[in-house]
Amino acid sequence: MTRNATRDVRRNANRDVASDVLTIGEVGKRSGVATSALRFYEEQGLIHSERNDSGHRRYPRAVIRRVAFIVFAQRIGLSLEEVGAELATLPRNHVPERSDWAKLSSRWTARINERIGELERLKAGLTECIGCGCLSLDRCQLANPGDRAARLGSGPRYWIGGSR
Repeated sequence: MTRNATRDVRRNANRDVASDVLTIGEVGKRSGVATSALRFYEEQGLIHSERNDSGHRRYPRAVIRRVAFIVFAQRIGLSLEEVGAELATLPRNHVPERSDWAKLSSRWTARINERIGELERLKAGLTECIGCGCLSLDRCQLANPGDRAARLGSGPRYWIGGSR
């Protein structure tokens, strides 16, 4: 093997090792999540990094899937505490597989169906809404749940300084 070929093999080997870890900026760019959020997730124990000799964070490539999971789980309404409990059931140092995600997501079906029901009730309630300071204030589940304005007295209580 020629000297140049040997150098190219070494360079490619080093590149392969380097590509197994990502900087915080690379994770942010690939996941679409701000680096400040990644630091917060790490403080909360949701993701993990190693530090290089100069103290910079280096994340395993598998962290991208964990971050995607965190974002998705928050979108369906899980708290970060719940997300952490779910992630704790996954292996930390290898890429979670489709079967891992399938187990986790199957537990969310009921929660998603509840949210769909809430949104459908909200949508149905909007058809009765005729606007702010309105004639439907006694029924409005948005501005006046349980007709709590009635306890403040008669008239447009919210308009004349009554607290909500």
